[in-house]
Amino acid sequence: MKNSKFAYSMMAVVLGTALMSGSALAATTTTDSAGAKIDSSMKKVDNYMGDSAITAKVKSALVDDKAIKSSDISVTTNSGVVTLSGFVGSQAEAEQAVAAATKVEGVKSVSDKLHTKDSKDQSVKGYAGDSATTASVKAKLLADDIVPSRNVKVETTDGVVQLSGAVKDQAQSDRAESVAKTVDGVKSVKNDLKVAP
Repeated sequence: MKNSKFAYSMMAVVLGTALMSGSALAATTTTDSAGAKIDSSMKKVDNYMGDSAITAKVKSALVDDKAIKSSDISVTTNSGVVTLSGFVGSQAEAEQAVAAATKVEGVKSVSDKLHTKDSKDQSVKGYAGDSATTASVKAKLLADDIVPSRNVKVETTDGVVQLSGAVKDQAQSDRAESVAKTVDGVKSVKNDLKVAP
């Protein structure tokens, strides 16, 4: 009887040791992969925070530059690559905006998607028409099931609609362009949508 109790006790010790070793190994493996996941997500956060900071610095540089009069410039940053889109008064102003953005610390390169407005001043009637056109395009994109409208920025100048932002695939980009072309008052569409990799 004493031998069987001793045997059961030994089995319990051996089994307990095996279970503890297995759980310790599992904990180590889980901790390592969790640590790698945390490191990976921190890199993404750092990259995102870095891109946000670069975007803010570029916007500030554009506002501070007296040669740049346009407030219609949109700035986005992805992995240090800055994209300028929107409308400027002249080609010289577009070149100055690119030069100002290039000087900002952390900018790897600048993608120029700026468009030049017509040299004549827009009339109030033209501006009101452009605002209505922009609103109509946004409404049609919002009603569309294919285009992620919250990711698409719409600007209109003299009937020319510019689409900017990011979409998942080329089909969404093409669809957004075709939807915009159906709106009354649209003379042409400049599709500056970026397809996400």
